[in-house]
Amino acid sequence: MFKQHNKPTANAIFVTDLDGTLLCSDGTMAAVDFEALRRLGQRGVVRVVATGRSIYSFTQAVKVELPVDYVIFSTGAGIIKYPEGILLRKVSLESEAVNRAIQVLIEAELDFMIHRPIPDNHMFAYRWTGNANPDFTHRLENYNGLCWSLDKNTLGFGQAAQLLAVLPHSDPGPVLDAVRVKLPDMNVIRTTSPLDGHSTWIEIFPPNVSKSYTAAWLANTLGIDPLNSLSIGNDYNDIDLLEWSAHSFVVENAPDDLRKRFYKVASNDWGGVAEAVEKWLSQNH
Repeated sequence: MFKQHNKPTANAIFVTDLDGTLLCSDGTMAAVDFEALRRLGQRGVVRVVATGRSIYSFTQAVKVELPVDYVIFSTGAGIIKYPEGILLRKVSLESEAVNRAIQVLIEAELDFMIHRPIPDNHMFAYRWTGNANPDFTHRLENYNGLCWSLDKNTLGFGQAAQLLAVLPHSDPGPVLDAVRVKLPDMNVIRTTSPLDGHSTWIEIFPPNVSKSYTAAWLANTLGIDPLNSLSIGNDYNDIDLLEWSAHSFVVENAPDDLRKRFYKVASNDWGGVAEAVEKWLSQNH
């Protein structure tokens, strides 16, 4: 819930999710949200986008230069200085961990993708069971020419930025828990597909990869006290970030359980980011 701390200063950080939060449903950005980010910059607040997209996907989705200072991408596997594009941090799964994760997903009979290390993590191998999975095949179509079928030698992939399994329904049931139990040394994150809005994605990362981990790394690098932090999101892969920041908001279009846990603002189509920023500034002025 919303917590009152000290007045935001130049030594403060604002982190926003992208899809379903900063971007409207049609992929544009509300003028009020753009202005809110600009105002934060004028106050010297560090502005960060934290997205599950790779940088390749980010540049495809964002058509204008955003008034932000950093982009945390691939759910925290990498971070760049924006708009310069300078890579500041990247993390990969080692070959042995990738091999174990592959075997777990094969045993679970899941359709999944293995992404190359950053900066080539928009390229991936995939394994498809052949069962109906429209969201999975849609993603293959979107990355036509950048993906290939995993051959029988599944142990030869090498390092990877992440693995991503697609479940063709919104309730992962026991599958998510089972994967987490079998891969206790990895960060297994649930998110809702940005493609169809209801399929579940299970993303597997190194243990030191998440939106909150990379946001905390950046805050520490810049000498920012976490008490001077604000975050806003809309989905399950934002939970750790929302729990990390001192001030946390979710937009109206977030799932019911998230709206019950965190302070709610307007939807992504109606200036939710701007509302969160205004509340933060007014409560701590």
